[in-house]
Amino acid sequence: MKLAIDCRMIGSGGIGTYLCGLLPYFVEEHECILLGRAADLAEYTGRGGVQVLDCPIKTFSLQELVAFPTPLLKAINSCDAYYSPYCNIPGRFFGGIKVPVFSTIHDVVFLDIPELAGGFGTAVRKWFYQYAIKKSCCIFTVSQFSAERIRSLLKFPAKKPLVVTYNAVPHWFTDDTAGSGAKDGTGAVAGTAGDEAGKTKDLLFVGNIKAHKGLHILLPAFKLARQRGLDGRLVIVGNASNFRTGDSGILEQFQSLPEEAFSFTGRVSDSELRDLYRRCRLLVQPSLYEGFGMPPLEALSQGTNVVLSDIPVFKEIYGSLPVTFFKTAEVEDLAEKLLSAWKLPAPLLGDTGYSFKKSATVIFDAIRSVL
Repeated sequence: MKLAIDCRMIGSGGIGTYLCGLLPYFVEEHECILLGRAADLAEYTGRGGVQVLDCPIKTFSLQELVAFPTPLLKAINSCDAYYSPYCNIPGRFFGGIKVPVFSTIHDVVFLDIPELAGGFGTAVRKWFYQYAIKKSCCIFTVSQFSAERIRSLLKFPAKKPLVVTYNAVPHWFTDDTAGSGAKDGTGAVAGTAGDEAGKTKDLLFVGNIKAHKGLHILLPAFKLARQRGLDGRLVIVGNASNFRTGDSGILEQFQSLPEEAFSFTGRVSDSELRDLYRRCRLLVQPSLYEGFGMPPLEALSQGTNVVLSDIPVFKEIYGSLPVTFFKTAEVEDLAEKLLSAWKLPAPLLGDTGYSFKKSATVIFDAIRSVL
C-alpha cells in the first residue's frame, strides 16, 4: 500500500506529537510520500520506500483549500490513499485529491465551548470539521469521548466509519531508560515503589491559558495548598508573557503568589520536557475539557505521580491507571489532593494498553477495509 501523509503539523503541539508517534510505523509497513518541511522530516530523507516532498503551504490557509500546488496533488494522487493527522484537506477549484482520504478530528472543544473562539471562529472551525467529514472515507479520533461528541455535534453520516485511535507515549520518551525503569514501547514501565531519587519539589503544569485547561483553578488551589504546608514550587511549561498578558484574572492570581513559588520554563524541546517530567514530584492536569490529554500519560511513563480532574475523558483514559482524581473545577478538593499526592511513592505503571504501534495497526486496517 502506498500512502501520502500530511506531515506539515509536526511541531504543532499534541497533533504533531500524535503524528510523530505514528510515522515510524507508517514508513516501516508501507511505501510513503511525506509532505512537509524537509527539516522536520530529515530522519526519513533517503530512506528506502519514502519520498519527502517539501510543502510550504500553511495548514488551514486559502491556498491550501483552493489552490494547492498541482505537482503535490499529482504526487498524492499517485498513491493508494491520503492520510491527514488533522481535519485540513487540501484541494483546488478544478480537481483535487482523487484517492480515498482519511483524516482526524481530535476533539470538538470549540463546539462544546464556543466562547473560546467566538461566533465567527466557531463557525469556521465547524465548517472545516464538516468538510473533512464530507471528503473523508473514514474519520479517526483519539477517544470514545471525542467520538461521542463528534457524532452529537456534527452531521456525521450513520454509515461512515468513526474509528478511535488512542494516543500513546511517544517513542522519544521510551528509547532512553535512564531514571525511569525499563520500558517496552507500549507505555509499560517497570519501577520501584517509593523511589524518590532525583525528584525535586516541583509541581508541573503543561498547558496554556485557554480556560478549558484549568489554570484558573490550579493557581488558587496551589496557593491554598501552600498555606496548608505544601513545600513546593509550581513550574509552568511555556513563556511567562503568554500567561501574564493573555488574561487579567490569571495575572492577578500570579501576583498573589510569592515570586519564588512559581517559574516558567519558556519553550522546551522534547528531551527537556521528558526531563521535566522525570524530575518533578507531581504533574497536575486540571482541565475542564480534553480530547485525550497527553501530559498525564507522559508523566506516568517517567515515574511521576499525577493529579487530574475527573472529567469524562480522563475517567475513560486514566480510570485504571495509578492517578489521583479531584472534583472538576473545585479548588478546595484540588488543594487537598495536591497535599495527599505529594506524599505518594512513585507510581508503578504496567502496560497501559496504549501504543502508537497498536493505533497505527487500527489505521492500516481501516484504510484497507476501504481500499
